[in-house]
Amino acid sequence: MKSLQAIIFSFFSRISFLCYGLAIICLTSATVSTSNGSNVTDYLALLSFKSKITQDPYQVLTSWNHSFHFCDWSGISCGKRHKRVTVLWLDSQGLEGSLSPHVGNLSFLRMLSLSNNSFQGTIPHELGHLSRLRILYLDENKFSGIIPTNLSSCSNLEVLWLAHNKIVGSIPKEMSLLSKLTDLVINNNKLTGGIPSFLGNVTSMEVFSATRNPFGGSIPDTMGHWKSLTEFHSGGCNLYGSIPHSIFNLSLLVNFSLAGNHLTGSLPSEIGNQLLNLEFLQLWGNELTGVLPPSISNCSKLGLLEMDNNNFSGKLTIDFSKLRDIYSISLHNNNLHGPGEVDDMRFIDSLKNCTGLVDLVLVSCNFIGVLPISIGNLSDQLQLLGLGDNQLFGSLPSSIGNLAGLTYLDLGSNRFKGKIPTTIGKLQKLQYLNLNNNLFSGPIPDTIGNLSLLNKLYLYSNKLEGHIPSSLGNCKQLNGLSLFDNRLSGKIPKQLLQLPSLTNFLQLSYNNLSGSIPSAIKSLKMLSGLDLSYNNLSGTITSSLGECISLTELYLSGNRFEGIIPSSLSSLGGLGVLDISVNNFSGRIPQFLGKWKSLEYLNLSFNDFEGEVPVVGVFANASAFSVRGNNRLCDGLVTLELPKCKETGSKNKRFPFFILVIVIAPTLLIVLCCVYLLCKKKRNSQQSQSSGSEWFMKVSYGQLLKATDGFSVANLIGEGAFSCVYKGILDSDDDKFVAIKVLRLQNRGAHKSFLAECEAWRNIRHRNLLKIVTSCSSVDFQGNDFKALVYEFMPNGSVHDWLHSSAKTSKLNLLQRINILRDVANALDYLHNRCQTTIVHGDLKPSNILLDADMVAHVGDFGLARLLGTNLNQNSSTGVKGTIGYAPPEYGLGSEMTSIGDVYSFGILLLEVITGKKPTDDMFNDGLSLHKFAYMALQDHVIDVIDDDAIVLQRTEANAKKVEECLVAIIKIGVLCSVDSPPQRMKIEIVVNELQRILDMLQII
Repeated sequence: MKSLQAIIFSFFSRISFLCYGLAIICLTSATVSTSNGSNVTDYLALLSFKSKITQDPYQVLTSWNHSFHFCDWSGISCGKRHKRVTVLWLDSQGLEGSLSPHVGNLSFLRMLSLSNNSFQGTIPHELGHLSRLRILYLDENKFSGIIPTNLSSCSNLEVLWLAHNKIVGSIPKEMSLLSKLTDLVINNNKLTGGIPSFLGNVTSMEVFSATRNPFGGSIPDTMGHWKSLTEFHSGGCNLYGSIPHSIFNLSLLVNFSLAGNHLTGSLPSEIGNQLLNLEFLQLWGNELTGVLPPSISNCSKLGLLEMDNNNFSGKLTIDFSKLRDIYSISLHNNNLHGPGEVDDMRFIDSLKNCTGLVDLVLVSCNFIGVLPISIGNLSDQLQLLGLGDNQLFGSLPSSIGNLAGLTYLDLGSNRFKGKIPTTIGKLQKLQYLNLNNNLFSGPIPDTIGNLSLLNKLYLYSNKLEGHIPSSLGNCKQLNGLSLFDNRLSGKIPKQLLQLPSLTNFLQLSYNNLSGSIPSAIKSLKMLSGLDLSYNNLSGTITSSLGECISLTELYLSGNRFEGIIPSSLSSLGGLGVLDISVNNFSGRIPQFLGKWKSLEYLNLSFNDFEGEVPVVGVFANASAFSVRGNNRLCDGLVTLELPKCKETGSKNKRFPFFILVIVIAPTLLIVLCCVYLLCKKKRNSQQSQSSGSEWFMKVSYGQLLKATDGFSVANLIGEGAFSCVYKGILDSDDDKFVAIKVLRLQNRGAHKSFLAECEAWRNIRHRNLLKIVTSCSSVDFQGNDFKALVYEFMPNGSVHDWLHSSAKTSKLNLLQRINILRDVANALDYLHNRCQTTIVHGDLKPSNILLDADMVAHVGDFGLARLLGTNLNQNSSTGVKGTIGYAPPEYGLGSEMTSIGDVYSFGILLLEVITGKKPTDDMFNDGLSLHKFAYMALQDHVIDVIDDDAIVLQRTEANAKKVEECLVAIIKIGVLCSVDSPPQRMKIEIVVNELQRILDMLQII
């Protein structure tokens, strides 16, 4: 009955459009040369198609007018006999609009291809009228709604591509009627309901790609009916259970990917004997167990093997010598140590026949053993070699220098010892070299200077000795060098300091370097961070250091520098941290130090400075500077408890001063008595404060009331569980805005939050932490307790606002997002590893990350902070611990707050910043979380989870690939930081280095 109605409707529809078309023809005096009236229907259908297009940037449809026969229109092909439209092909034309349902009237259509445009709305069910249609490409658009069920009427359909749209619902059962279908490509949509078992009835299937759909469920055994299948892609589909054994019987299978799911079980031992045509095997990011089957050796055509981030265990016994075509091997983050084995690396010998190998990533595989000499027999095409974070020992074979194609070499965090082989200098394409955290000894080989393309060199935390080779001056692209925590001696070579490329960091601390700072350092005008602390450097500070105008961090502590601070350093106005403690500096404290607006931490302690301590700028905040151990200083803030500076006038001036004291003493006594009585009266109504909160009592309630116009709603800029935050202007602050956080003391926990935040701010100072201006602990005009903290105002608001507020007209780009994440990671690294007392923030989330005028990130809100090793703010198992979605799972089980819990919160924060999705988004249910969402997208599909506003890929293939590599790397950081198991989370200091490396890569592109 429905079919008859459809026929009647189609008949009258065509009659009406025919009449309309004839009218147009008559009115325009144009002719459409036809063999019969039916192609007028095609003509009208095409005009209807055009009418639905709202944007045509390349003007591809300008030829679609009555001046030309429609068979000559752009993108149209017609049959020679009947002049009917057989092909409509408008790929990648930037078209926007909806797809006209009248396309269903093009009854002779064989191919409809509209890929890579911006069509919106639903897919018209009228497409089901196209009984001759064989190929339908609607991928890479913005189609929404469901897959039309009557597409099953396209009985000749062979290829159906609907990928990269916004299609919802489930795969309709009617799809099983498409008996000729060979290609079904539906990846990157929002399809649910699992992969249906009825699809197994389409036995003609050759390509099935459903990657990045939230299907859920298990893989049906009926997929084994697809005997002609060559490609099977269902990564990131939230699939559970084991892989059906019937799939391993599909002997024609070439590409097989189930990455980023929750699949369990082990792989069949005969997999390599069954899938002999396999070229692409991608099962990373699941929960697969057991050994990696040795039979994989028999997949002689295999090119890519990605089994990383699973639970595989046992000795690696794949014979790679049979896999001559393999180009990428990724097995990292598995436990591939053989029980009882002392040498897990013998498999390296079998890789010598893999002459096309490009990537070999074996990081964190728990390998134990020596690296065999045969490592040098690997492919000269090898670009990436990752063996870091294992337990490799012994010496590094000199044969490593044979790998002339390497651009990236990571051997960090092992137990290598002995000398770094001089042959390392043969790796002249190397851009990244990491040998940190090993036991290397002896000198740094001069041949490292041959690595002219090197960008980053990490040799820290070894036992290297001797001089820093001057040959490093030949590394003209070096932008980051880390040699700290070694036994290096001698002078700093001036050749190193003459590298204008050295812009990111130069870390030489904790060595035995001697001499003075060479004047050649003036060449490092773009260097951001310089750390020369804890060496044996001496002499005066060269005035040339003042030419390093881009410095944001300068560490010179723990040396034997002497003399005054040169006035030339006044040009370093961008410094956020200056530490020159534990030296022999003398003279007065320069006034320009108090004028630097960016300076957040200044350490002058344990020198021989004299005279008055300023009280402006950084010196106005006792927690932001230290002058301990300078016994000849005087005045300054009262909290420093320094002696008063001596009078410099003549003796005859003492008498008037004595008379003045006699005159005002009675008045002063009366005032002191009044103050005492007032304090005694208030003592019973006010809680006693810790030393931390007393230190903050600097402004009155009345001043804050005035600053905020009576705490008006118009000045309210944020609210939390314990506080409200207002924007205001203090009379004493030169009309500069401040942020005033008023505690809601009636809420349980608010007072404790205030004490925690005060104590935290007493112990911290860093350029990426929110700067506190002052505080208030008083009573309001009704006699109620009043407590507030006053912060530097952040004009660009919070990261949460930039990600989720509709009020923002612009969005954060990719570089801005990664810079923000790097800033936050730096702040955490400082709190966890560089404070005298380790501080746990406890509530890291986008609303607590604030942005200044230069979009530099500042971490704020320490209301839940905990100082480890102190009795302050010890959290009970029932206390508030973080925010839902950001707090690590162990907090919910009663665990104490730890720094590794902050790392989890940072991982979730990173994923939210990059994907634009909150961890509490409605899409995250039924076992899917933000962590799993990102985890499932790694590598193959990472571009699909990136926030659309974050990045517009450049159109060159090379740039797009490099950007995608960076995105993969950053998503991996977020995933590794937010794993459930605390010991497996990434260390924050490693996060800092990795984010900086990613930024460096993006800035090169």
